[in-house]
Amino acid sequence: MSVRTLLVDDHAVVREGYRRLLERTPDIRVVAETGSGEEAYRMFCELSPDVVVMDINLPGTSGVDITRRILAREAQARVLAFSMHDDAMFASRALQAGAKGYVTKASAPEVLVEAVRAVAAGRIYLSQDMAQQLVLQTIPGHQLPLSNLSAREFEVFRLLAEGRSVAEIAQTMCLSQKTIANYQSSIRQKLELTNATQIVRLAMSHGLLDADFQ
Repeated sequence: MSVRTLLVDDHAVVREGYRRLLERTPDIRVVAETGSGEEAYRMFCELSPDVVVMDINLPGTSGVDITRRILAREAQARVLAFSMHDDAMFASRALQAGAKGYVTKASAPEVLVEAVRAVAAGRIYLSQDMAQQLVLQTIPGHQLPLSNLSAREFEVFRLLAEGRSVAEIAQTMCLSQKTIANYQSSIRQKLELTNATQIVRLAMSHGLLDADFQ
């Protein structure tokens, strides 16, 4: 029986490549694909796929936040986070949101296939290098500054780094402007930041923004 898979990635060409890779595998079938987090949530509700392969860097609402929403609706949902980021911080955020695995796009093609099968079978899947990084993150002296943020604070931090206003973030996250302002204050206090420029620089240093971000 085929593993019914929903593929979520905001780059159409990249998405097509991974769809072809998965569909070359006899026991995996891509039932739908999208580049939007909101559309991914709608498709999940309509199609109930066995596995959602979720890019965590999506425009607007992040893949991590959509993962959290999917798990809030269906506790048994199986989401495999798939990302360009090879930093343990991102894997940690995805797993905290409920993802059952984390694979980087730099991994060999067969790793994604193996991960989809593992997650479909109810197992946790992490590439070897990512598992090692997650272990190191628990050792004193190896913790990353952003790991001090809560899941909500991390999402607000990411949007602030993109230059979004408090009002825009409030609309995107469906929260009040006062709540977002409180998150902003907490973020600056925890990270010891005083202005927007410092937020952008820290985000760039962790790969949350492209180096040529203006």
